[in-house]
Amino acid sequence: MSDARSSFLEILAVFTRLGLTSFGGPIAHLGIFRDEFVRRRGWLSDEDYADLVALTQFLPGPASSQAGFAIGVRRRGLAGGLAAFAGFTWPSALIMLAAAYGQSWLMGAAAAGLVNGLKIAAVAVVAHAVLGMARGLCPDRPRATIAVLAAAMLALFPSGLVQLAVIAAGLVAGTMAVRVEPVPPGSAGDQVGRASGFGKGWLTGFLALLIGLPVVAAGYESDAAALVSGFYRSGALVFGGGHVVLPLLETVVVPTGWVTPDDFLAGYGIAQAVPGPLFTFSTYLGAVADNDLEAATGAMLATLALFLPGFLLVLGALPAWERLRRQTRARAALAGVNAAVVGVLAAALYNPVWISAIHAGTDFALALLAFAALSVWNWPAWRVVLLAASGGTLMSLVAGS
Repeated sequence: MSDARSSFLEILAVFTRLGLTSFGGPIAHLGIFRDEFVRRRGWLSDEDYADLVALTQFLPGPASSQAGFAIGVRRRGLAGGLAAFAGFTWPSALIMLAAAYGQSWLMGAAAAGLVNGLKIAAVAVVAHAVLGMARGLCPDRPRATIAVLAAAMLALFPSGLVQLAVIAAGLVAGTMAVRVEPVPPGSAGDQVGRASGFGKGWLTGFLALLIGLPVVAAGYESDAAALVSGFYRSGALVFGGGHVVLPLLETVVVPTGWVTPDDFLAGYGIAQAVPGPLFTFSTYLGAVADNDLEAATGAMLATLALFLPGFLLVLGALPAWERLRRQTRARAALAGVNAAVVGVLAAALYNPVWISAIHAGTDFALALLAFAALSVWNWPAWRVVLLAASGGTLMSLVAGS
């Protein structure tokens, strides 16, 4: 694994490409990140990457963006994290800002086929990630059992709380049943603790904003303060994936009269068809909000406010997370967590990825072709996305003719 630090511009360029090509939601993004940073670039080992994914599953916020931010922090400290965030976010944020000015550009049968093709691409990407992570992180019977039980529990009881519970159970089971070697001194993981600075300071800032912003919004008749407070609170309280933020945002913008229910649902539909994080739905909402803010100003404030709490939590948690993972007993616990993460991804492959994308034999055939392109022909994820999107559009046009 390469330990060399990357430049700000290199990190920005890599994440910009991923922001332009990463479709399918946070689970698919995590699969794409693994393909890019573990398999292709060697910036992290499978174990390091799974540890970061496990950490983001415990924290509220956008898991894939938090994982990307943490990867950037590993490479070049806080500046690297900001480069990763900016690169991964700006493509979809600009698309959502454009959508706020006119929603008629994504209509018709061809667009529906395009969206379905992107969902099929997510099936292939997630299946490829689950297979690769299972090989590396479930090499023995105890860890394979943890992964299977985690997937089964989430298949039976799909919810954010159950997801947290199975990861916690994996931690306990790992402590009891898994044998691992400690991490040797001087590995790449050390860079995270040093680069993250004072964890307690970041956590204090997170709590101060969570408590202070509503006070400021209540004390001043300011649409800007109210918007930032509402979106920050939503980002701080969302567990279980990006889709969970939708009802939280709805309570911020619809009852206030800023956004109509029809506009809210239209923006959510468009957000499914663009690359990058689903949290850029906030860009659209901030832009269309009927308040005293200019569209671009509202979009920027809403986007930053929604992402900020998740990043503050990552910066606050990373130093302690790295120290803990160096202890042999903690490594066993984290091995159990990593196995549970494989189960979480396997369950997500079924619901929502599979059941939302595979409705006919043609969908299944296209998913198989995309999976083969990834696992047999070693295509990059962005090329597979283009293949599936083109195939979905073509199938829709043929069916409609």
